[in-house]
Amino acid sequence: MVKLARPDLFHPRIVLAGCPALPEGDGDDDGLVGALRQRGLQARWCSWDDPDTLGADLVILRATWDYIDRFDEFLAWTARVHNLLNPPQVVAWNADKRYLGDLLDAGVPTVPSRFFAPGETIRVPTADEVVVKPAIGMGSVGALRFSDSDQARAHAGALQAEGRTVLVQPYDQRIEDGETALVFLGGRQSHAFTKGPILPPPGQAPVFEESGTYAEETLTPADPDFEVWDVGHAALAAAAAHLRIDAGDLLYARVDVIGDRRDAHVLELELVEPSLGWRQLDGTTRTRQQREFALGVESALERLGLGPLSKRRP
Repeated sequence: MVKLARPDLFHPRIVLAGCPALPEGDGDDDGLVGALRQRGLQARWCSWDDPDTLGADLVILRATWDYIDRFDEFLAWTARVHNLLNPPQVVAWNADKRYLGDLLDAGVPTVPSRFFAPGETIRVPTADEVVVKPAIGMGSVGALRFSDSDQARAHAGALQAEGRTVLVQPYDQRIEDGETALVFLGGRQSHAFTKGPILPPPGQAPVFEESGTYAEETLTPADPDFEVWDVGHAALAAAAAHLRIDAGDLLYARVDVIGDRRDAHVLELELVEPSLGWRQLDGTTRTRQQREFALGVESALERLGLGPLSKRRP
């Protein structure tokens, strides 16, 4: 039992949501509970499907990485919790990679993507290497590279048979240099890191972390040019405009970009539960930026009427 310094004040119950395989995340977010405590906020980890989450005043999505297998149940849960970050309408839009079309329509340079719902005829370029993956997915689950169009169509057909919409993208060789992951906190740029190539050559499957929830990645620190950051800002602004929210209302966001300052393109925009790469920062920077995360939580609580002075306990 935590002893509260000011028991007369309202202390919101905050949950960092994981999943049954990773109820306390993968370790990257280990400093967040302490960062929140430094702001006088008490938080604890809990699997998203634990009934205790429904009693929390605020739930923050961090490692809910099994939702692709329980998608309808997960979306229903996001609508039942009292307050969710990021909000339910953001989750519903961003969990389906068809959002890439909305970014493209808004003028954001985006990797070309074609989508095929179950029952639709799958068209795969015969001369190009492609990536085939489910439109609702994360952690590279179900994602494979193909140089053979027949094999690509077969994999896509298998995903459709499971009731999944399929995403087909050209395999861009620039990804061999890694993806630049741009992290935003409260709509403001925070830090970046590089994700090494995840998908192995055609004919091979990615190696998954022992929990089975995501493919193993090689991460390193990054210091992108401002032109790359500009693409990230454009993606975040387009998402906020589409969702009719303020970008500052997004506690966290990650924009994965391939290419450099000359030709950066968005590969993915992650607003549901992205890894934020804290371990790629030096200790001083990590402490400072996790404080920004905590300040974002504090701001959200005030916005939601849940600040410590909003209610007094009897």
